[in-house]
Amino acid sequence: MKLSVSGRASTAGLVVAVMLLTGGSIAGAAPAPAPEVTVAVAPDIPLANVKAHLTQLQSIATANGGNRAHGRAGYRASLDYVKAKLDAAGYTTAIQQFTSSSRTGYNLIADWPGGDTNKVVMAGSHLDSVSAGAGINDNGSGSAAVLETALAVSRAGYQPTKHLRFAWWGAEELGLVGSRYYVNNLSSTNRAKISGYLNFDMIGSPNPGYFVYDDDPAIEKTFKDYFAGLGIATEIETEGDGRSDHAPFKNVGVPVGGLFSGADYVKTAAQAAKWGGTSGQAFDRCYHSSCDSTSNINDTALDRNSDAVAYAVWQLSAS
Repeated sequence: MKLSVSGRASTAGLVVAVMLLTGGSIAGAAPAPAPEVTVAVAPDIPLANVKAHLTQLQSIATANGGNRAHGRAGYRASLDYVKAKLDAAGYTTAIQQFTSSSRTGYNLIADWPGGDTNKVVMAGSHLDSVSAGAGINDNGSGSAAVLETALAVSRAGYQPTKHLRFAWWGAEELGLVGSRYYVNNLSSTNRAKISGYLNFDMIGSPNPGYFVYDDDPAIEKTFKDYFAGLGIATEIETEGDGRSDHAPFKNVGVPVGGLFSGADYVKTAAQAAKWGGTSGQAFDRCYHSSCDSTSNINDTALDRNSDAVAYAVWQLSAS
């Protein structure tokens, strides 16, 4: 996340039969049998897989000056890692190139074959870190969860009604540069085809909160329903409002939503009572610093939020 102005089923292939009520029947005749519709259930996203991606991103940063920042070798190596996974899983991938601060930047776009291309569900995250560190929570966490969700789509052979697209943005830390470039280079027709954009920026904070974007009501409800099913109370996300890659989409009228586990705001006593953790301490004390490493992740928050990513992707693409 860029700096502020101030400071489920266990198997992917499981389906459930949903019976639809008929609108009526001919008088005196036996009711016609209701048609059956199969609705795919989102898989559980293995925490171990998400953390394996984070380990790889940490290794890439360590081998490239300690960061994965825009215009640096660590960023391009991160993009190449994600792209290789997606290519092997059957995605159609494209690298979009742009320039910012006299350095070349890249977005990675991955499309899953099939679905109605006039109704596109997108899920994305920024892949770059700040130059101070490896950026494992900000935003390796979102990037890894989106990647593993995309790989789960492939493992399941999922065939949604809508078209699925995943994205990893460059130069978010310089002011949402990559996502803004993508949106600005879409025609008005192609913008209108995006039925929803889901953003995941910092979802494994070590002193986590459970925040849901209050933008599009249907997307917001999808996430709230998921957490309600776990018995977890959520709050509306305000700390990062307008500070991450959903903003360029929202600004052109695309419905947006997403999740967030907190950055440098301080957890209150009421929030600690609700979610656990330490009151009077930042949600992420390593925000934008060198200690944002693989040790800067809360496994429970990362696991829950990764599963929520998949839940929303499945739910919102089903019809």
